Amino acid sequence: MIGELLPSWVRAVESYGDVRDARLHPDEESAIARAVAARRREYATVRHCARSAMTQLGVAYRPLIPGERGAPRWPDAVVGSMTHCAGYRAAAVCRRSDAAGIGIDAEPDAPLPAGTLDAVALPEEREHIRRLGLGARGGVSWDRLLFSVKESLYKAWSPLASGPLGFGSASVVFDPEWRTFQARVRGAGPVVGGREVSVFEGRWAQGSGIVVTAVVVPCPG
Repeated sequence: MIGELLPSWVRAVESYGDVRDARLHPDEESAIARAVAARRREYATVRHCARSAMTQLGVAYRPLIPGERGAPRWPDAVVGSMTHCAGYRAAAVCRRSDAAGIGIDAEPDAPLPAGTLDAVALPEEREHIRRLGLGARGGVSWDRLLFSVKESLYKAWSPLASGPLGFGSASVVFDPEWRTFQARVRGAGPVVGGREVSVFEGRWAQGSGIVVTAVVVPCPG
């Protein structure tokens, strides 16, 4: 499902459950040593997806250890992103010469817990998804989809900027007909190739009780 949202030069691998024979590098084992068994299986499976995607790309796998703010540290030649939720794990990678950043996210296609939307959405976003819901377009949980977009945006943003991106730092608008979205940064965006990036565009899909979102930041030119 995630591969349908990404350009052909991005390699994406997904799994709708844990991979029984997924193995971790010793350095990855150390990073997850104190986690419960379910978390360890999830952690191993999503890295199995990343390893498979990097193999398709022709890039040697390197242990993906969490770095600053918990994001995995990818090899220098690679831009990538990983995601997992109940019943789904995925990874997407490409060469750094093809994209400046990638962010993917998967969430259950169900409404957010009560009160969460107010914490993650701007007033205009709440009104936007309210109107989409009234239009009964697609039957998607728009609040959860908005949350997923902001997670994908954060993952694409993090390698490009020195500071974190808060939930209120960008305003998202959906195009339900084309299943696309646009996120406009409120304030200064990261500088890529000498140019400030203030607008991020992406796509979304739903299926098997899951919504997935993807953002790709193209290289200049």
